[in-house]
Amino acid sequence: MTSDDKTNGRAGRTPRGTYHHGDLRQAVLAAALDAIAAEGPGALSLRDLARRAGVSHAAPAHHFKDRTGLLTAIATEGYELLAAALADPEHGSPALRERGVRYVRFAVAHPAHFQVMFRPELLRADDPDLLAAKERASAELRAGVADLPDVPDARQAGIAAWSLAHGFATLLLTHNVTAAIGDRDPEEYFRSLAGLLFTP
Repeated sequence: MTSDDKTNGRAGRTPRGTYHHGDLRQAVLAAALDAIAAEGPGALSLRDLARRAGVSHAAPAHHFKDRTGLLTAIATEGYELLAAALADPEHGSPALRERGVRYVRFAVAHPAHFQVMFRPELLRADDPDLLAAKERASAELRAGVADLPDVPDARQAGIAAWSLAHGFATLLLTHNVTAAIGDRDPEEYFRSLAGLLFTP
């Protein structure tokens, strides 16, 4: 019996032979996101991910080279998801406050991505896919500032808006504002906070 035959006989685990190239990569990414959500990015290991995904020990390294490559792929996917969430072309170009709400919504929906995206020490900073995805997300964030009237420094206003959305999302995910929010919807709570600083 080969090692693959043994794997195929394990209950509840997808046989390695059924994976296509892209499916295996996505299986490793999914396992990594589960691990990060449960234990944080610091606990991530390629060997453990192979076990979680039911693939060979060499599979994660084949697709991502190393742990840094895997985390960079997760961050890249996160920025792509964030850019799409902020843009939402079906509903037009949202104002700055609504972009902030979408930022918070993204963080809640993708907490593992969110944990990794803003940890440059964990990532391959010069990765072209990561840089392109970050630029798309940044462009969507900057677009909201253009709607603000009488802004003397658009870059500074953008950082202020980003700080508010990112800070609130981080506090929300770490349960530091649970008592303050109470029974209120977190998105509506953020809208009221943003209204204190930004009109649109």
